Amino acid sequence: MNFDRLKALASTIKNMSIMNIDRIINIFIVIILVSVLFFYESSQPETVQPMLAEPEVTQSEIVKPKPALPATINPKPVESEVVQSDAVKPKSELLTVEDVCRKTAKKLASVEYKECDIGLVDTGARSVHGIPILMKEYPPKAPTKSQSKVLLIGGIHGDEYSSVSVVYKWLNKLERHHSGLFHWKIIPLLNPDGLLQKKSQRINANGVDLNRNFPTHDWEKQSQHYWVKRTSRDPRRYPGRAPLSEPESRWLHEQIKEFKPDVIVAVHAPYGVLDFDGPPIAPKRLGQLYLNLLGAYPGSLGNYAGIEQGIPVVTIELKYAGIMPTKKEISNIWVDMVSWLKKNTPHKIAEPLPKLVTPEPIQAGPS
Repeated sequence: MNFDRLKALASTIKNMSIMNIDRIINIFIVIILVSVLFFYESSQPETVQPMLAEPEVTQSEIVKPKPALPATINPKPVESEVVQSDAVKPKSELLTVEDVCRKTAKKLASVEYKECDIGLVDTGARSVHGIPILMKEYPPKAPTKSQSKVLLIGGIHGDEYSSVSVVYKWLNKLERHHSGLFHWKIIPLLNPDGLLQKKSQRINANGVDLNRNFPTHDWEKQSQHYWVKRTSRDPRRYPGRAPLSEPESRWLHEQIKEFKPDVIVAVHAPYGVLDFDGPPIAPKRLGQLYLNLLGAYPGSLGNYAGIEQGIPVVTIELKYAGIMPTKKEISNIWVDMVSWLKKNTPHKIAEPLPKLVTPEPIQAGPS
């Protein structure tokens, strides 16, 4: 009897030892887990928590959209509208004078950046693609009064490279030798979109020939008739949907009205002649370019300003569009032009303007 009791007691003690060991192990495991968790949390950097001073950048506000405002409240649209406008704004609209000079120098091997970076100003006018139209003015030198006002234009047609380059050479000549005898306004590149694209073209970005877009008499009828019948709808000579439909020609038209030049000199290529529209006496020769009247075309600058407005228009047609004249020839044209300006401007004798004549050229017409 006593033996059975001892046996039962030993079994009970054994079971209790096993249970205590299990409990001890469980407690030890819990202690280890709590310690690991404590050390993990204490080791994390404080920067994980968002700063109270900048609640607008917390994760909760980034993920959760703000509730819609009631219809009676007008939210401020200014910031979002500005962002959208900047997103869709053409890159060219942000170009500076320096940017245009770099692009021009990169496009034309005959023009160095320093020849463009001579104080040309952004006129505020923009091409179709938003490229600034640059200009340099050489005003009278006090107390001397200028004899006459001269408007000099290059690059009306974007693929006539030499017409731009030569004007830059003359700009740099004036930088050194401007005496104040004439009041100059010089636009070396009227059609930047035409020149500065990968493949330069005569027309502007809207496909319009700027030298057929000026508001000559009966433009709607004559310009379309000439384009269809004489040029067989040549896209290089498309006059546009309306006179002055293009920002470039519209701006030049305003410049003519405001500046009131005594003479306009337009540089073109590649016919190798000298053309003239309006009073008084045309120059017979500038350098090796001899006078050869090419006629007046509907919408042309010579027709509008020379024949209809009575402003002498000298059109210099260089021999090549892609090849520069020699330095000597560039200088000779300039010297002869200045000599003619001294003798013939300003024109003061009133003469009846010639009747508008649209010639029958053997080709579509230069300039």
